Amino acid sequence: MDHFSTNRLTAERLREDHLADLVALHLDPETSRYLGGVRSAETTERYLVTNMAHWDQHGFGLWVLRTQDGAFVGRAGIRHVLVHDVDEIEILYAYKREFWGQGFASEIATAMTDIGLSHFGLPSLIGIVNVRNGASRRVLEKSSYLLERSMNSRGEDVVIYRIRR
Repeated sequence: MDHFSTNRLTAERLREDHLADLVALHLDPETSRYLGGVRSAETTERYLVTNMAHWDQHGFGLWVLRTQDGAFVGRAGIRHVLVHDVDEIEILYAYKREFWGQGFASEIATAMTDIGLSHFGLPSLIGIVNVRNGASRRVLEKSSYLLERSMNSRGEDVVIYRIRR
């Protein structure tokens, strides 16, 4: 599923020509504060290559999000992640600040959940969220994810939410 759309967003499979938009997103300190911090252009390029390879290996991954008129909104996806040596599949999303508070995160989280559970037939999805990121926690709760546990990941306190098919 290389493309999909919601009421207000279009999503397209991550490609090399998305690098400039991703670099700008990852260089914003406010946007990146719960994503492990600001990422250099070189780090974002490695991130892009890794996530394009995820698509090739698993048939799903990250999408770039745009408004109906083509403005870059952010990125979102479904990808494999190791959590205490267990292979899980997480949903993730990050948006430019100018699009915060408009319901885009809830809209795309609902769409990705449906895609993951129904289209791909995955048994469950998780969301890993910094404990201080109340907005992202509310997005998952509105999308019917249930709080499963707390843990420390890469030196940060996070919570894991889960939804099952």
